[in-house]
Amino acid sequence: MPYLRVRIASPKTTVTAQKVAALLTQLAVNKLGKAGAVAAVDVHFTDPNEWFIGAKSVAETNETSFFVEIKITESTNSRDDKAAFVKATFEQMSQLFPNVASASYVVLQDVASDSWGYGGRTQEYRYITGDAS
Repeated sequence: MPYLRVRIASPKTTVTAQKVAALLTQLAVNKLGKAGAVAAVDVHFTDPNEWFIGAKSVAETNETSFFVEIKITESTNSRDDKAAFVKATFEQMSQLFPNVASASYVVLQDVASDSWGYGGRTQEYRYITGDAS
């Protein structure tokens, strides 16, 4: 697991949701040690006229902005892992999209292992039983 939710506002882009999903899945694997096969990525492109930084639309400032949120199981990553993910995500998104605003955000949310899961099993269950599938 993880689950990633991504919103992107860019005045002009040819970047596909598939490309963003592949990039973020790879970063979750490489920087956080997550299993890519069960990483879920929800990508939404937003009208840049409806995304504001400092009360100005990114269309007006001709910038791209994004919000990447990733939910991970609590206590599975160190502060250094998380910092590396934030840095790499900003750098890689800046390579994909033009003129990325510094007020583009990456949020890692730790979720208790007994509070989420997939395939009908919590992460806590997987830990206790040794079931990594």
